[in-house]
Amino acid sequence: MSAINGHVETQRKTQGDLAHISVSTAVQRFSPQEVRGLLTELEVPFDQSLIEWRVTATTKHSGPVRGQVVPYTDQRAYTDRLNALFTPAGWTRKYSVHTSPHFERSDDQKLVAKVFVTCELTIFGIGSHSATGEEWADNENAGTAAEAQSFKRAACCFGLGRYLYYFSGMWVDLDERRRVIEKPVLTDWATPEGWRKGLRPQVHGTNLRGSGQEGNCNADRNEDEQPGSKGAEQRELIREIEAMAEPLGSGLYRGILKDVARVWNASEINELSLLEKVVAHMQAARRGLSRLEAALAQAGPEALTSTLRSFDRSSINQIRSLKALREVVHSLEEKAMSFESEKHAS
Repeated sequence: MSAINGHVETQRKTQGDLAHISVSTAVQRFSPQEVRGLLTELEVPFDQSLIEWRVTATTKHSGPVRGQVVPYTDQRAYTDRLNALFTPAGWTRKYSVHTSPHFERSDDQKLVAKVFVTCELTIFGIGSHSATGEEWADNENAGTAAEAQSFKRAACCFGLGRYLYYFSGMWVDLDERRRVIEKPVLTDWATPEGWRKGLRPQVHGTNLRGSGQEGNCNADRNEDEQPGSKGAEQRELIREIEAMAEPLGSGLYRGILKDVARVWNASEINELSLLEKVVAHMQAARRGLSRLEAALAQAGPEALTSTLRSFDRSSINQIRSLKALREVVHSLEEKAMSFESEKHAS
């Protein structure tokens, strides 16, 4: 498969070399206080002028067409924020591309492959995060879409754009081409000004208002939902699960869904107890990744590479179960302890 937009391989070489050269010299560039300040700035919402609305579902009733929409922004807004805070030389990214075997797509039962793009985003002096984007291969822009998704998901691990995941969607009127007639207005917490004043989203509610009226989008949704739709507690758990996709990475995230619930997407789970079980497993996986990062800081990247090889894996992205993660973490922690003992002995 050719590189996305014909530039990935070049980008991987040039930016990868830059990362190799710069990380060692830049790792002490920021004090802990400065790091906290920069991460706080990354969390600030984007300007309202940069926000667009994506239709995720439509009604099937007679009368005017209505759609459920969620906010998003172009990846250029993400790069602009990184450039403003760190300069273009202060961060880098590299991509890797692969495809899956063909499997049945649920909406039309066609056998289609998927394109997966993994982005590793590095901010010099702060750290690195990686995430994976995906798109069906029969989309002519599959590579571009998966690349943008992976980059934004990796940025979300630093807090950039994370606030957008608090939106569960609201119902609005659509035109004959199923486009939003009037864009919803963001509530104050989702604006830079409101966020800096300390306003934050409600965990168990919605903070959107449309057409100049404050309201709860659950009221609109109840009007259009079909019988048997999920309850508020189930939807909240599904949102919590979906928010773990970026911190865990696509491999581990999908692996837990498959192992625990035998599904590909969290929205396919209907049992409350099963949703709670998936959440518990993913929270455990997040803690496991934190332990892995701590052990890696002590033992170093070579120890991680040898540990992964001992389990027939070449990267963390190939860890696809909580059990496998625990095995890798325990092994790396043992190496970290040995490393510390040897260092003190010498």
